[in-house]
Amino acid sequence: MLALSVVIPAYHEEARLERTLREALLDLRARGTSCEVIVVDDGSRDGTSALVLRMEEEFPELRLIRLPENRGKGYAVRTGIVNATGKQVLFADADGATPFHEIERLERALSEGADIAIGSRATARAQISVTARFHRRIIGRVFHALVSAIAVRGFHDTQCGFKLFRHQAAQDLFSHMRIPGFSFDVEVLVMAQLRGYRVAEVPVNWVHQPGSRVNLVFDSLRMMRDLFVIRSNVARGRYVFPRVTPLVGTMPATIVGLKADASSSSQKQ
Repeated sequence: MLALSVVIPAYHEEARLERTLREALLDLRARGTSCEVIVVDDGSRDGTSALVLRMEEEFPELRLIRLPENRGKGYAVRTGIVNATGKQVLFADADGATPFHEIERLERALSEGADIAIGSRATARAQISVTARFHRRIIGRVFHALVSAIAVRGFHDTQCGFKLFRHQAAQDLFSHMRIPGFSFDVEVLVMAQLRGYRVAEVPVNWVHQPGSRVNLVFDSLRMMRDLFVIRSNVARGRYVFPRVTPLVGTMPATIVGLKADASSSSQKQ
């Protein structure tokens, strides 16, 4: 097994993705980490897939999985993680708002016994800087209050797009998640608590990046709806299942995972 798999969901990220990929890949090469970086193109109609294919010539660690249509961030992350082979699996946002070297903080948490380490923008620490727009801070606090009241308690920030899992925990949780949209983070943490995984919340540096794909009105409403869906799933026992490690590579055959197929898909755009 590789030491690390990095999963990056991308939807219309042609303009922002290259910087994020280069930062991650150069950092991993400098540390000598055996790795794969999996970009899951969530049905983009821009040049996102073509960009990844061009970069594969320079970085053979890159893998492209191209979904035939837009399915949602949660679905894209799930697709990448169930196809990941690393002993540890990192999910990171395409915008690179959290500098990639912050992974060292999460790795430290796993080495100290955690099964999952989640980046947090809400736990203040010395030498940690979080730069976010005022209205996003307010919306984030409101959503956090709803998360605590409806779905899961014990976390200050469920939505930071920088989370590290041990392989078994990642496969176990993401193979059973049901939420395809932005609230998948909450669902995964709910399942993690129910199933007894040790979760560490780790402060990380974070800087707002322009070009967000989140619609603050409509996506916020969808996320609030999802919280009640998650609560209903808990009440119905839908997150109770044997703790097993699913086979890698079990996603539907319509998902493109081979370089040649991904290339032909990008040419159809």
